[in-house]
Amino acid sequence: METIASSWVYTILNFFAALLIVLLGLLVVWLVVIYILDVTQTQQAVRRNYPVIGRFRYMFEHMGEFFRQFFFAMDREELPFNRSERSWVYRAAKNIDRTLAFGSTRDLRPAGSIFFVNCAYPTRGEDAVAPSPITIGPYCEQPYTTASLLNISGMSYGALSKPAVQALSKGAAKSGCWLNTGEGGLSSYHLEGGCDIVFQIGTAKFGVGDENGNLSEALLRKIAAHPEVKMFELKLSQGAKPGKGGILPGVKVTEEIATIRAIEIGKDAISPNRHAEIVDAESLLNMIVRIREITGKPVGFKSVIGDTDWLEALFCLVLERGRESAPDFITIDGAEGGSGAAPKALLDFMGLPIGESLPAVVDLLCGYGLRDRVKVIASGKMVVPSSVAWALCMGADFVASARGFMFSMGCIQAMQCNKNTCPTGVATHNPKLQRGLNPTLKSERVANYIFNMTYDIGMIAHSCGVLEPRQLRRTHARIVTTSGHSETLENRYPSLSTGSLSTLVAEKEEG
Repeated sequence: METIASSWVYTILNFFAALLIVLLGLLVVWLVVIYILDVTQTQQAVRRNYPVIGRFRYMFEHMGEFFRQFFFAMDREELPFNRSERSWVYRAAKNIDRTLAFGSTRDLRPAGSIFFVNCAYPTRGEDAVAPSPITIGPYCEQPYTTASLLNISGMSYGALSKPAVQALSKGAAKSGCWLNTGEGGLSSYHLEGGCDIVFQIGTAKFGVGDENGNLSEALLRKIAAHPEVKMFELKLSQGAKPGKGGILPGVKVTEEIATIRAIEIGKDAISPNRHAEIVDAESLLNMIVRIREITGKPVGFKSVIGDTDWLEALFCLVLERGRESAPDFITIDGAEGGSGAAPKALLDFMGLPIGESLPAVVDLLCGYGLRDRVKVIASGKMVVPSSVAWALCMGADFVASARGFMFSMGCIQAMQCNKNTCPTGVATHNPKLQRGLNPTLKSERVANYIFNMTYDIGMIAHSCGVLEPRQLRRTHARIVTTSGHSETLENRYPSLSTGSLSTLVAEKEEG
């Protein structure tokens, strides 16, 4: 019996020994092949000079973006979003404790730092009120009224995955905010949650363009017939790439997405850098009026601000035609915005950041007497309560965020959005990777994120002594100057008196 057992043991050992020899042999053959490939190729000097081992250089370079955020970067030093910001969003989305101990790790000394002015007699909880509702498009057949402070910025189905769009739609419906479709058209996944929708018209006019790329009145009416669609946003430019149209890599253009956009499967979808019909203030205003007349719903535009001369020309034209001709809203996208693919030259160097562009636009609207007519939506890297509260102080009516909601669904800032390899399923059409994103669970986290953002924004407002967030003004926040001392935002950005610029224009014309 022992002899038989020993025989089985030897047989098994011999088998594994033989298997090991085979595997080692295959490894040697593989290394030889890799060595030959490396020393004979002429594309990469490191691999040619250091065959096989040189390949680790490229692997480490790729893995560095993942390791930095977990092991090397401090809580508040990483870009585009640091660990402190991401952690707050994750905890808000999961509806778990958001308090910290032992004091702030934020350095308040650098010039440009923002902090809020606490009131000696803050607003009591029983005196506080909910965010006030605002009506957009008072001259439309179907104006839109909403109280939501934070809304979901434009991210198309294509840039985002099917389960991500489903989660956003359902989460927006639960929390009462709107969902912007992005320029990729309207899908059934946007509609299935029953939330309010802002339909974005990009330069390629996906979903509302005819076979020649022109705006189709029939398709516009078809989109407007959906009761969920509340407004239309004409996209002139976006934060990540002002001056260039949308970019959807061919690897992300599936059959369904190609059908929605009326483009070829697997081919890069590159939108024009501007609308062919819009060349000046007059044509822009004509387009806005045309879309509003066809749909009966509020229409505005989204743009990154470079200079304000074109806005002044637009506002002067509005005064000539009448207040009803004005855009119903303006979405200001800061240069720091952008969740999609973009060229580095534009991503890093083009356009004004939201800190400069938001007060400039608000002040112009006020100066031309249009501030109460045209609502302002601020967008660009505002994912935590303090940044939204700052925007409200500066005069925004609403804030829209894209990446904040990506974080709420589990995004880990892997920066793979343009490669169809998003590890969390948020920005990929790979079914294996999408499997990890549960739309039902993530919709709860989207809603939690909005509820907790609204609560904490309200907490800042009440600490400043006002009843609700939309009562925040520039006097409620301070900014650190180069001298090391701070001044109120009102001193740094003095507001123009209502109608002061329109009065100057009238006087100049009379003269």
